[in-house]
Amino acid sequence: MTTGSNAPPPSYAHGPPSYPQRRPHYGSSASLRGCCCCIFMLVIFLSLLALAVALVVILAVKPRKPQFDLNQVSVQYLLVAPPTGVAAAASVPAAAYLSLNITLLFTAVNPNKVGIRYGATAFDVMYHGVPLGVAAVPGFEQPAHSTRLLQTRVVVDRFNVLQSDAQDLIRDASLNDRVELRITGDVAARILVLGFSSPKVQVSLDCAIAISPRRQSVTYKQCGVDGLSV
Repeated sequence: MTTGSNAPPPSYAHGPPSYPQRRPHYGSSASLRGCCCCIFMLVIFLSLLALAVALVVILAVKPRKPQFDLNQVSVQYLLVAPPTGVAAAASVPAAAYLSLNITLLFTAVNPNKVGIRYGATAFDVMYHGVPLGVAAVPGFEQPAHSTRLLQTRVVVDRFNVLQSDAQDLIRDASLNDRVELRITGDVAARILVLGFSSPKVQVSLDCAIAISPRRQSVTYKQCGVDGLSV
């Protein structure tokens, strides 16, 4: 005798299977946003505090621009040689050769209550706008309320001055006994406060000197500071 069975399969004997539901973690997201907001507010607070401290220090120190000047020029020699051969026979010389050996003594004065850090500087030595050589001054640090002397040398060996400048150079050296040179360049400095350096302060130096080829000495010197820029 065969009897039918209406019982459900064993896997569904207790109803359909149930799966665990995941609940969104709203608490952790809110904590993360709150932490980021606190960090952001802390950064703003520290920035404002640093700005306030810097303003107080600047008002207390009252920084002034440094003074950088060409103090002395010593001439070892200045020689002007006209061209030789066919070029020398021409009415207007096509070239002239200038040899130069001079020593420059610069003075740096720091009038501030704090130190100053100077960057390396290269001054151009020119004749009628034509660069002849470079006077290099290395970088250095200068204490407060101090004066420092810096010496450098410029050596030019038979620089070829062409065309109209050559004619002027020969006339200046032989007839006028006066060769005018220009020394110009920018001096970059930073004021040191509590171990920190200020933005770069730049002073432009422009000097005119005249050298007598016969006496081998400086007969004129005039320097000026074009301006102060940051």
